[in-house]
Amino acid sequence: MNFILFITDALEASWQLLLQSAPYMLFGLLVGGLLKVFLSQEFVNRHLGSGRFSSVIKASLLGIPIPLCSCGVLPAAASLKKQGANKGATAAFLISTPESGVDSIAITYALLDPIMTVARPIAAFVSAMAAGIGINLLQPPATRERPAPAPPTPLQTDCGCSGTCSASKANRQPGLMTRLGMGIRYAATDIWGDLAGWFFVGILAAGIITVLIPDEIIASYLGGGLSSMLLMLCLGIPLYICATASTPIAAAFILKGVSPGTALVFLLVGPATNITSLSVLFGILGKQATAIYLTAIAVFAVLCGLALDLVYASLGISAIAIIGEGSKALPPAISLAATLLLLILSILPLAAIAKKCFSKKEGGCGCSGSTCSTTGHI
Repeated sequence: MNFILFITDALEASWQLLLQSAPYMLFGLLVGGLLKVFLSQEFVNRHLGSGRFSSVIKASLLGIPIPLCSCGVLPAAASLKKQGANKGATAAFLISTPESGVDSIAITYALLDPIMTVARPIAAFVSAMAAGIGINLLQPPATRERPAPAPPTPLQTDCGCSGTCSASKANRQPGLMTRLGMGIRYAATDIWGDLAGWFFVGILAAGIITVLIPDEIIASYLGGGLSSMLLMLCLGIPLYICATASTPIAAAFILKGVSPGTALVFLLVGPATNITSLSVLFGILGKQATAIYLTAIAVFAVLCGLALDLVYASLGISAIAIIGEGSKALPPAISLAATLLLLILSILPLAAIAKKCFSKKEGGCGCSGSTCSTTGHI
């Protein structure tokens, strides 16, 4: 294949994927930003400490819409653990959060199909529940430790009022429009800063797969069935990729003949596991709980993949025939405008990545943004 022609075709395929996904990516970022400002960290922590089952259910549900990448969830989970969340709830949060998210759900609808859009968060919830409950049953959760309340400190203001006035001003919440602005700013900077690099890597990888790999090769090895899913486990478990970036790659796989169930295995294990995070998982969960964590992800990813293939077969639906149909509902002008806006928002994050690479500094956990390597934002 002529190299110039190959590059041109790969970029064209990547551009088409970007046009399809950009409007839904922006929508997912917006919802993620609103979750940040309207769902407080204190609310999350309060519900994850007690109960072998209830805490796991809550952690699994709360993790599904939160847009955190594979490494960004690690400090967030460590923070939850320190504030009293038991090991099962922490593990459930570690699984459901990177496997799903409003951003990845939105882009799944754009690039794949409605069945996969529903199946992905359900499978994330099931695998998170299995791991969390398994850990809590085999390792009884420790007693929740509540941090001692800090001693009261005198409020100092320059308004000249009494302490009552000072307390009222200190407890005053920002207005609705202010909080909306904070959410949009957080989505455009913090969330997209963490995701932008991996998103474009996924888009480019999908374009290369579409052009480079013959349909017959993928279809013969990953066309469906248990063996295909076990092979996808071997590919996805050590791989470092976020849920958003894995979606266009899964779409390229399906277009090449991979079964939707096998693609679902990739969508589940790729974001939730990777070699670089294992040492951190040992510190957060311990070796035994980490083994349960990995086993539950592998087993339930395959079971969910087999179940999904049965759904498509029973409905008589071809995944290839309906892939990407959701994005076709939008006028081309809106898709183009959303793509240009997403590219504009990506200038600073991508410039930061380029500067980081050229300066040859260590990149922490490997995310594209700065937030996930320092503090875990929810």
